[in-house]
Amino acid sequence: MNEVLKQIEEIGIVPVVVLNDAKDAEPLAEALCEGGLPCAEVTFRTDAAEESIRIMSEKFPNMLVGAGTVLTTEQVDRAVAAGAKFIVSPGLNPKVVKYCVDKGILITPGCANPSDVEQAIENGLEVVKFFPAEQAGGLAYIKAIAAPYVGMKFMPTGGINPKNVRDYLAYDRILACGGSWMVKGDLVKAGEFDKIKDLVKEAVEIVKESRGK
Repeated sequence: MNEVLKQIEEIGIVPVVVLNDAKDAEPLAEALCEGGLPCAEVTFRTDAAEESIRIMSEKFPNMLVGAGTVLTTEQVDRAVAAGAKFIVSPGLNPKVVKYCVDKGILITPGCANPSDVEQAIENGLEVVKFFPAEQAGGLAYIKAIAAPYVGMKFMPTGGINPKNVRDYLAYDRILACGGSWMVKGDLVKAGEFDKIKDLVKEAVEIVKESRGK
């Protein structure tokens, strides 16, 4: 398995971050790292995303910083140039996936049905995002579609929270879960980075409990 994917699996929960102001990137990254989740999927839906990825990558070189909600090859280039180590997309765009694969860029595209998963396999991928996880059928659905695809692992995102994340993480075909409850926008906007760090620490404990570490 790809080295970055191994690190994501070890971390267990990928904080999904929406930043509207790049000034919040450094203190947020510090809170994530000090709390024990040295990883972030920074969504590319805001104007501050690119600069935020750059700041996080430069200030915390050991942190796994990726770009989420990547919809075009142009966004792939910008994200990688800013320091993103992995790309996440909400759906499986064949053009974007092939572009990343051809360039050796790690991508986990969003999949919500067997046809998506088969396209991912065709492109040589080992892990896909399952999105929107809860709305698309949750863990029961993942278990149902995972059965025929023995080599594929899943990274569910969407509706993941402290109440259901344990069940997801306990399933051996889940690489990690994407979640935003510990990095909610109102906490970031209010500068409550100590609160974020505490929520991150709680998330780390959930991972340990779920995986018997």
